[in-house]
Order: sequence, then structure tokens, then C-alpha cells
Amino acid sequence: MANGAGRYPTTVPYRAGEDGYHTFRIPAGVVTRAGTVLAFAEGRHDSARDHGHIDVVLKRSTDGGLTWEKTQVVTRASGDGTAGNPAPVVTSDGQIVLVTTHNAASATEAAIRRGQVPASAGRRVYVQFSDDDGVTWSKPREITSQVKRPEWRWYATAPGHAVQVRRGPHAGRIVVPGNHSIPPKGGDDGTEGKYNGGHSLLSDDGGETWRIGYVDDNPNDYVNANETTAAELPDGRIYFNTRTDSTAPGTRADAYSADGGETIKPPFRPQAGLVGPVVEGSVLQWDDPEVLLYSGPADPAARALMTIRASLDGGVTWTPVHTVSGLPAAYSDLLPLDAATVGLLFETGDFGPYETITFRRVPIADLVPSG
Repeated sequence: MANGAGRYPTTVPYRAGEDGYHTFRIPAGVVTRAGTVLAFAEGRHDSARDHGHIDVVLKRSTDGGLTWEKTQVVTRASGDGTAGNPAPVVTSDGQIVLVTTHNAASATEAAIRRGQVPASAGRRVYVQFSDDDGVTWSKPREITSQVKRPEWRWYATAPGHAVQVRRGPHAGRIVVPGNHSIPPKGGDDGTEGKYNGGHSLLSDDGGETWRIGYVDDNPNDYVNANETTAAELPDGRIYFNTRTDSTAPGTRADAYSADGGETIKPPFRPQAGLVGPVVEGSVLQWDDPEVLLYSGPADPAARALMTIRASLDGGVTWTPVHTVSGLPAAYSDLLPLDAATVGLLFETGDFGPYETITFRRVPIADLVPSG
């Protein structure tokens, strides 16, 4: 599973059972202005489940992901609860902003969706900062009232890296993709996929204050946005790509924003060109050459076959350009290592997708389709 040599150097920053954690999941990565790779994850103490005693952890690499420093805890939820869904971004001044979500250890997603969990134990949103290349972090500060409507039940940030707008009138804005669930109607209990929705978290002052941008949560069971990833296209639009489990073709949908994440026009529509299971994915815009990248499993029915796909037309059509392996694989995040290299942080294993979080370096020259 680890190979530090060759054309695609591959290392394993996180392995299940190490550092006192049962499982590591939900990778998110950024590269600091100093060139340090920051690999975030959820460190799950007692099991691989999505609730329980979970910390947001971090490993740093100062050599492009070839070696990794020891695991550090970035944030813990109160009372050994759940802290997760890391959404980091490096701002233009070099500060690292991290948004996460917390809840009580006993609060399962199903119970939250059913409205059986009080607000104090349900999903809450926090922000924190690092001014020293990810070595130390500020105390998490709650921003729930700014970014979560009172009626929303389930709530999650990203997971995966966020973006800071670089072009146009909204330059400097931080855009964090988010998702939520809304209360059910009729005889439904709220766990049905049609009550999933997507939204964005926006900050125009470096993460000090926040507000809600677009909201897309029409419960029509056609496209129901869920875990979402974003990239800024060369023309300044924000491209959003989301997981959907609905009656629409395929398991992915996408949308565009021309106003920095305030609105999306048109709303999320099916993106059946990205074949894969229902799972999180990641997008990254590369500027030179101009290519939009997507990472995610390519097996149509199972979390397996981690693959990078590329688009030369802003996400309209997609071409497979790099297959990691045929092994089980699940969540991932793409990050720009240097002018010639893309980093891929992804869940994978020999006998299941959650055995490791692995890191691979891929030359950008290998990821640009001909034509």
C-alpha cells in the first residue's frame, strides 16, 4: 500500500488502529503558502461509525507528502462527542481557516433527521484558525446561528477543502459547500433522501463572520444535493459538484454560481458522465494547463476503483485520466502540490475502503486529456 518511489509516489499518513484510533475517515487536504501539506481527517476512537467519540486530526508534511509528522488533534467535541467534516482553506494572506461540525456522541444521523435530538446535542458549526502553518490552532468558535437555519436538522460542511474566490468582484470570499436536511411531510420520518439539501457558507472577512449563500433543497426526489465539493473556474464562476441518491440519472449532480456562491443558476442537474457509487467526491481547478479535475470511485455499484477524471469544458463532459487501483476506495480530496504535481488524499484498503487514508502524487501532465 505504500510506495515512496516511482512516477506516482504513494504514502500512508493514516492507518486504522494507529495513534489510539480505531479508524480514520473523511480526508481533507490543503497546501500552505510555505508548501506544507496539511492532511486532515476524522479520528474515530471506538469504531468506524459516523457518530461517537470522534476528533478532527491533522498530519503535516514538509516534503510534498513523502513523509508525515506525528498526528495532532485539531479539535475535540465537548464530552467526547463527534467533531468532523473538516473543510479547510488557505487564504491569500497565508492564514488557514478550518470549518467543522460537532454533535453529541449519542446523536446518530438518523435520529437527528427524525427530529429526535435537541438542538444542544445536534449538529453545530465551528471555525478556527492557524497562523503558523498548521502547527497550532485557535480555540474553535461556534458559528451555528450564522450558517444554519433553525428548521434544518442534519447539517454537514463539505467534506474536503473549501475555496477562496480569486477573481472578480467577490475576490477574497471564502466559500464552503454545505448540506442539510429539512423536516419531512406527510407520513415520512425525515430519513428519506428527498429531504437532503445543499447550501453554501460564505465569509467576506477571512472567516470572522459568516452567512448562508445559495440554498437548494426542493424535496422532489429527482436531484437532492448532499455532500458537495467546489472549484473556481477560470472565468470566475464557482462549480459545485454534489453527491445525490435520487431518481435522477447517475449519482452525481452539478451547478454553477456566477456571483461567488450567493446563488446557483440553473439549480443542481444530473451529471451522469461521472459514473460511480453514492459517495463523496472532490473537484480541483488547475490553471496551467486549464483543466478541471474530479476524484472518486469509478465502480458504478461499489466504493472501489479510485479514479481521477478530467474536464476541458468546465464540468460539462468528463474523461478518466488516472486510475489508482481496482481496490476498495471511498472519500477523497484533491490538492495542488506544486506547479507540476497534483496530490490525491483518499480512503482505500486491500479488503475494505476504510483501512487507510493514503496519499498519492500525480504529475499534472498525466491528467490532461488530449484534444
